[in-house]
Amino acid sequence: VVFFDKNYQTPAWLSHKLSRRKLLKSAAGASAIAALPVMAFNEKAQDKIVKALQSDPWLTLNAVLDHLLPQSIHGPSSKELQVLTYLYNVVHQQPTEQSEIDFIYKGVGWLNGYTTSQLQKNFVALSKVEKETMLKGISQSTAGENWLNNLLGYIFEAMLAPPIYGGNPQERGWQWLDHQAGFPLP
Repeated sequence: VVFFDKNYQTPAWLSHKLSRRKLLKSAAGASAIAALPVMAFNEKAQDKIVKALQSDPWLTLNAVLDHLLPQSIHGPSSKELQVLTYLYNVVHQQPTEQSEIDFIYKGVGWLNGYTTSQLQKNFVALSKVEKETMLKGISQSTAGENWLNNLLGYIFEAMLAPPIYGGNPQERGWQWLDHQAGFPLP
């Protein structure tokens, strides 16, 4: 399984993306989001998204995102923040490097390969405890840690981005963080 390849090298785009300076800038306000084009929502586009999200790799990504930010009385969940829709828009509508998109998709394949080798089931079919065990397992490798960190970054982006980008509906993330967005919004 690739997650445990000792020769794995962190991709350059991810090293740049996860640098301390970038992380602090993102956490301070997701300023890079302002440069992204506005997403157009129409019925045809919405139907396409809904259909796509009902199959893999999106089912697995949804299960991972839900596990990383589950339903809680303490704050919004991945579902409430529409992180999966936000990620879909990043992959299909935003100017995202192809190598980053490939890494997201390959991680799904690696994860399902690992869970199948360990438990004879794909990730989405696992119990909460099994999911936790498998995610802890892959996080022990550099590739797995990078993949999970990348998904966590998208959770934070969806939480902090203006709702027009597909996440943070009704500004739920901002309300939870008691954040006042800058103006003008996109």
